Amino acid sequence: MIPTHENRMTSARYSRMGRQECDRIHIGTLEVLERTGVDVHDEKAREILVAGGAAVDGIRIRIPEAMVARALASAPRRLTLYDRHKKPAIRAWGYNTYYGGGSDCLTVLDHHTGKRRAPVIADVVAAAKVMDALPEIDFVMSLFLPKDVDQRIYDRYQMEVMLNHTTKPIVFVSPDFEGCVAAVEMCEAVAGGPDAFRRYPFATCYINVTSGLVANQEALQKCIYLAEKGLPQLWIPLNAGGVNAPATIAGCMASMNAGILLGVVLSQLVREGAPIAVPGWNGGPYNLKTMVGNYVLADEQGVPTSMGKYYDLPVFGLGGSTDAKVLDHQAGMECTISLTTALLHGANIVHDVGFMDSGLQGSLQLQVMANETIGFLRAATRGVVVDDETLALDAIDEVGPTGSFLQHPHTMRHYREPFYSRLFDKGPYSLWEKNGRLTLEDKAAREVDRILETHTIQPLDESIQEKIKSIVKREQAWIDGKKG
Repeated sequence: MIPTHENRMTSARYSRMGRQECDRIHIGTLEVLERTGVDVHDEKAREILVAGGAAVDGIRIRIPEAMVARALASAPRRLTLYDRHKKPAIRAWGYNTYYGGGSDCLTVLDHHTGKRRAPVIADVVAAAKVMDALPEIDFVMSLFLPKDVDQRIYDRYQMEVMLNHTTKPIVFVSPDFEGCVAAVEMCEAVAGGPDAFRRYPFATCYINVTSGLVANQEALQKCIYLAEKGLPQLWIPLNAGGVNAPATIAGCMASMNAGILLGVVLSQLVREGAPIAVPGWNGGPYNLKTMVGNYVLADEQGVPTSMGKYYDLPVFGLGGSTDAKVLDHQAGMECTISLTTALLHGANIVHDVGFMDSGLQGSLQLQVMANETIGFLRAATRGVVVDDETLALDAIDEVGPTGSFLQHPHTMRHYREPFYSRLFDKGPYSLWEKNGRLTLEDKAAREVDRILETHTIQPLDESIQEKIKSIVKREQAWIDGKKG
């Protein structure tokens, strides 16, 4: 976790939008909700919303301001995720920032060959191990969509892998409602039952919503189900400015925000106090030059996160990604700038570290590189402690103008505190040559291999592993039975 915007000591702070801009977008969103409305593609969701005071016209739902105000008043400002050992691992509120991977990349940038290839389930295992091992990565996602399992229920196999190969919190994605239910059942098996998982949730569902003005049935079903169980959810409608929303930042954000608030309203109608996080990316113009859904665009940076801060809700952000296809300067720049903007704006749970090629390609090397960058950012943005010990006035007087601090007790107490990268080359040219002229890409590949060869975690009890496997088998039988 990296905290910023602290008051006890000066630390990094930045906001893309101020209170006045957020107020106007909020007021505009209320008009969209009351005047235009949102298409809600689930009958139960419509019934819940209408019972709560919304107006309905076919599938179109219009929500009055009072409903929004009530929902925002009851939605928790905090979302806590635990590790497998029931210790708080992510405190998603305020300006606490945590980083993790992404899900479902269709190709792997192989760290041995430098070529892209189709992923298999072993790549999901490798990704879980790497993310579990990296100290600056706080949560795990599948990273890859494996081609060697049934594509209709690939997410069940991903979840089985993640539960067996990490003790860190998990963010999962499922293409259908049934997959979300199966994932929760697996988590409950690990936790020791529904009540134990509700009390110490170590996984949460990232719900993809069609757009700000279109709420698809699967997303709505997941929202209701998770809220009923009192489990945290990441409710994420996304717009493409100039395509399904206005090309201007404010207009794109206002229409996207309508879908965000609809999810908040629905979750709170189902269960007051149900934890929910909102998006921290998108909300700006699409790349109308290429018509590609890029992951790192300048104009949208910080806009949705500013609205999340405005509502004082947990924010699910994006960072550590690139639209580059190889590990070049573009990859390094976009990875770094997206990590930095997510941190400075205050996104809480920042995913997609290691994503490349507009989310189509995943790289374990890039995750290792990003781990170093996050460590750098932690040091570069933390507050500076100024007290008698750190001012060291007595030590300065004792050593004097010509003395050395190298072996002074004050240095011995503090020399381990600065950030020292394990991979970035900071030595002289001669030493770099002597050590084989390795690039960062080379060293990252070696680090991936080292982790895969040496990193282990305490395995789940065999009975729990079998329970998880039985759920996957049940899902396979269920989907096979739907063939005919």
